[in-house]
Amino acid sequence: MASLMETLIGILDEQAAEYDKLLELTLSKTPVIVSENLDALARITDDEQLQLGRIQTLEKKMDEAIADIAQVLNKDVETMSLRRLIRIMAGRPSEQRALAESYDRLMASARQVKLVNERNAELIQSALDMVHFNMNMLQSAKSAPESANYNRGAYSTGDTLGVDKQSFDAKQ
Repeated sequence: MASLMETLIGILDEQAAEYDKLLELTLSKTPVIVSENLDALARITDDEQLQLGRIQTLEKKMDEAIADIAQVLNKDVETMSLRRLIRIMAGRPSEQRALAESYDRLMASARQVKLVNERNAELIQSALDMVHFNMNMLQSAKSAPESANYNRGAYSTGDTLGVDKQSFDAKQ
């Protein structure tokens, strides 16, 4: 049982370390988003995907370790979770404390990644909103209201307010 707990604690510590690496990547993404460097953003996103693959592999190992511990303790494998395992380990305070500390470290790292990702998502959304605003401004400039200028025959001249007759040339 002790070796299973050591294995689980080791996996949790590895996961926390991988989340810390993911956090570094996520933090490095913020200035890249602000500077609108799409090439660097793509590289960081690729690195994040690799990091997430490592985290998923460790998560599978963690699930297997929890299942093994549940079998040894004669508990239902399907309902066993880390929180429940920590409560069950009350009879072994040193193992319980080590497991709880590893779990808390992992959860803190995951929360930090989540917060930074939410901030980055807000920055990206703001950038998209600005692009939409600029596109709307360009489109609405073409459809500005006509002036009330009339020629000698009492026909409207068709002039628009504040807009040159020139339009944006996409071929340049």
